[in-house]
Amino acid sequence: MGILEGKKALITGVANDKSIAYGIAKAFHREGAQLAFTYATEKLEKRVRQIAQSFGSDLVTKCDVTLDEDIRSLKEFLETSWGELDIVVHSIAFAPKEEFKGGVIDTSREGFKIAMDVSVYSLIALTRELLPLMEGKNGAIITLSYYGAEKVVPHYNVMGIAKAALESTVRYLAYDIAKHGHRINAISAGPIKTLAAYSITGFHLLMDHTTKVNPFGRPITIEDVGDTAAFLCSDWARGITGEVIHVDNGYHIMGVFGREEEIKKEVFQK
Repeated sequence: MGILEGKKALITGVANDKSIAYGIAKAFHREGAQLAFTYATEKLEKRVRQIAQSFGSDLVTKCDVTLDEDIRSLKEFLETSWGELDIVVHSIAFAPKEEFKGGVIDTSREGFKIAMDVSVYSLIALTRELLPLMEGKNGAIITLSYYGAEKVVPHYNVMGIAKAALESTVRYLAYDIAKHGHRINAISAGPIKTLAAYSITGFHLLMDHTTKVNPFGRPITIEDVGDTAAFLCSDWARGITGEVIHVDNGYHIMGVFGREEEIKKEVFQK
């Protein structure tokens, strides 16, 4: 029996089978969870429905998280379909592509508002609206962050600021929802080749760098993130809330960039 057997999980943010949300859905399905999916735009509907079907689900509904009426409709959809909810996966982030050019100093007021609304406030709005469906369920909520919330990653720009706000939001929400018996955590994943990642200027260089620097010398996969999410949303993690869990093959622990053999080579050459 899987560690999520019998649990009902909402998955947001699936764009294709390369998405981090897809990796999470894959792990949840393997561990016995029932899945429901949202899509943000009509353009994504067909693709998300096909992905849902591959996991044996026909529960798919539109939810543009910038619209309160869509979030209310999502609650009604889940209430009608299931009547209850155990898990929410918040895999939603966006900033206009223009905001990834130049530096933070070039951020527009409108771009800042959009990034914070979609990437941060949506977590608060979804949690508040869906909380009643989780009553008595010891629910779990997961969101996705990145190391750019902690350190400067050139060209990540306003999204780094949004992710920092997201991580703070996780801590405040953890306090709020604990009284209802629920938990919330963030996964700070290493760079993965997703559709959204290619909005960032020089992403391929960032990917190469973090793969070279991390202690294992290998890239992170959506399966790595999915397995961690399954654990965090299971009863095995019942004592963990308000945390930011790094799934980056140890990249964030490194102070000197390079593995031992490379550092020795550099030192002896000089």
